[in-house]
Amino acid sequence: VLLGNNLVNILASALTTSLLISLFGEAGVFYATIIMTLLVVIFCEVLPKTYAIVAPDHFSLAIAPLMRLLIATLYPFTIIIDYIVRKILSLIPIRSNNEANILAAYELRGTIELSTREGTVDKGEAQQLGGVLDLKELKLDDIMVHRTKMETINAVDTPRKVVEDVLRSQYTRMPIWEGQPDNITGMLHSKDLLTELGRCNWETDRLDISKIASKPWFVPDTTSVSDQLSAFQDSKSQMALVVDEYGEVQGLITLEDILEEIVGQITDEHDVGDISIRPQADGTVNVDGGVAVRDVNREMDWDLPDDQAVTIAGLVIHEAQLIPEPGQAFTFYGYRFEILRKSRNRITALRVQPVESLKFSETCNGYINHEDKNDSQVST
Repeated sequence: VLLGNNLVNILASALTTSLLISLFGEAGVFYATIIMTLLVVIFCEVLPKTYAIVAPDHFSLAIAPLMRLLIATLYPFTIIIDYIVRKILSLIPIRSNNEANILAAYELRGTIELSTREGTVDKGEAQQLGGVLDLKELKLDDIMVHRTKMETINAVDTPRKVVEDVLRSQYTRMPIWEGQPDNITGMLHSKDLLTELGRCNWETDRLDISKIASKPWFVPDTTSVSDQLSAFQDSKSQMALVVDEYGEVQGLITLEDILEEIVGQITDEHDVGDISIRPQADGTVNVDGGVAVRDVNREMDWDLPDDQAVTIAGLVIHEAQLIPEPGQAFTFYGYRFEILRKSRNRITALRVQPVESLKFSETCNGYINHEDKNDSQVST
């Protein structure tokens, strides 16, 4: 396509220039420049691309036979050009990726956004496609379950208590720690526990939890989500513990966490109904402090930055440069954040509202109050 496009444009420009020079002399160069610029922009760029966007199916079927002929005809030339380019690049100290896609991620995002505006791709599909593109950019610490939210098992607990904890939990896999919560020594799967319990004739005292537990899998927090997804596929495992540069456990990551970055929230019959983002009738949104900024953006179709902090509470603390108290409010990035509740030094609940919505609400209230005031004066 690139070769054919340049070939036609250059050939047409050369012929037009030659013809106009023979008719008008040296002034023909100026006339040729004006005429060919208009022709190329209108008939070679804007018109065909606009028509292709408006009627993609009809346009594709119409030019398919011609494109097939051009590809077959120009294929030898493209091989030669590609060979020359690779030889030139080999002389330059740069690293070339042979498997790199021609379209960069931002170009794909632009295509998705354009298709969404035109209605060919709905909002849900656009979010899923965007989620796939985000996998390479996101790190595990961006989407992991933080250690403060992990459900774990103490290795010194009695087998009976372990069974009770596992049956009470909504999760099928639970880390086992010994000595201190950061010292994870194993991973217990509820299926393995119940299988072993059946072999022991349901006598919990005969269970040896250490033999049932599997070896924990530790991964660095700087691993990209895309690489971790591939690692899950290769290892046939669905959970890993995320550690920082000092080897301290920061949280855990599951295959479901990664899939939810693509398809959105996944719930089943055993999930607890915890609604952490609650839109209100007045246009505000009550949000739990531990909710990820990405989840808020996805749910509310907002554009809060997620490169400064992972959670919505972390974003407020980062921008305010302090640990706020309940009742305090801050405005940044076009949104108003009001602190509702705090536990120790952690923000647990906030009220968020777009500034434009707030201004509209205040205008309406002022208009209503003004009318009420006028009505009261008339009635008196």
